[in-house]
Formats: sequence, structure tokens, C-alpha cells
Amino acid sequence: MTPTIMGVDIAKNVMQVHWVDPETGEIVNRPIKRAAFLEYFANRKPCLIGMESCGGSQHWARRLIEMSHQVKLMPAKFVKAFNIRNKNDAADARAIWMATQVASKEVAVKTEAQQAVLALHRMEDHEIGDQMVILNDLQLIVAHVLRDDVGTEIRPLCKLIEAFAFVLRRLHDATQVFVADVFEQKYRVHHPTQFLECKVEPVFPACCT
Repeated sequence: MTPTIMGVDIAKNVMQVHWVDPETGEIVNRPIKRAAFLEYFANRKPCLIGMESCGGSQHWARRLIEMSHQVKLMPAKFVKAFNIRNKNDAADARAIWMATQVASKEVAVKTEAQQAVLALHRMEDHEIGDQMVILNDLQLIVAHVLRDDVGTEIRPLCKLIEAFAFVLRRLHDATQVFVADVFEQKYRVHHPTQFLECKVEPVFPACCT
């Protein structure tokens, strides 16, 4: 027996479900509160449920599979091509329902252990991302304080840090300590050699002894 195909749009508070009743032909497109979402599928015959792949979709996919449903996770770019209406929850759910019926490359449903490993990798990426954000903010702070004396970018990095040392000395004590600590922790971890080679003794005495 061919399973009923359902499209689910995942939102923060409400899930939008779109499907067509195979017996009556009735088109159903309704919102379901997150708290009642699993209950909605608990007593149904096995369905093929399509969802756009996102952070929360992995959890819901695992729970629905536990109920003997099939789940098809699809890339957002693939689903987007089927949304021919204005972007809203109902239109998104319909687009997902349509995309589910087309052969496409699926996103694998991962176990909790697999997701945990991926989360660790993302945390590593965030560390690097945080560092770049700090360096970019540092460029703007230096440029703002020194005004026309520097451009928006200072190279090499040692020159940037030396300029930052000058900026720190112009900040209030509490702000100076906080900014210096955050910058030291992030920058020193990723560039220990460059950090120690820079002449920043007045700002980071503990690092230069």
C-alpha cells in the first residue's frame, strides 16, 4: 500500500502540515502546535513525511521513524524551487509536500551520536569564527580611535596588535581588562608564535615574560 505523503514545515512554535487525503481528495493544510505534533502522527498509518533539512529536523525525523513512518529530509535549495506562492508557513508546507514526491538526493537522518560529533566540529568552527569576528572588530576599533592615522585594515598582524595596545590604554580600566582578556584568550590560542613575537608587553605582561 502506498503511504500517504505529507509535507511538514518546521517553525519555532507551530508545525504546518500539508497533505491530500487519498480517499476523499481533501486538501489538508493546517498548523499544529509543537507540543501536539508527535501525537498527531502517533495513531496514523505509516506515512512518507517530507521535511526541509535543518537543525530541528533531525530530532523530529528520529521520533517519527520510531513511530514507523518514513522520513525524507531535503536540502532547502531543492525545496525552494517548489514554492510558487508567497513565502508563508502554508505555502512552505505545500512546497515540501510537492518536493517529497520528486526523486532527489536526500539528507541522511543522523543518530544522536552522529549529531553530537557534528556539533563538536561546529563548535571548533565557531571558535575560529569568533576569532575572526574579534579581529574584524579590532580593526574597526583601531580605525575609529586612530581615525585617519590608519586604514580599515592593518597588516601585518603584529602591527594590528601594537595598534590595539595603544587603543586599550585609552579605554576605561574595566573595559580594558575585559577586552584584553577576551582577545588574548582567542588570539593566543590560534597564533601563539605570532602573539609572543609581538611587542605588546605593556598590555599583556603575563604573555611576554
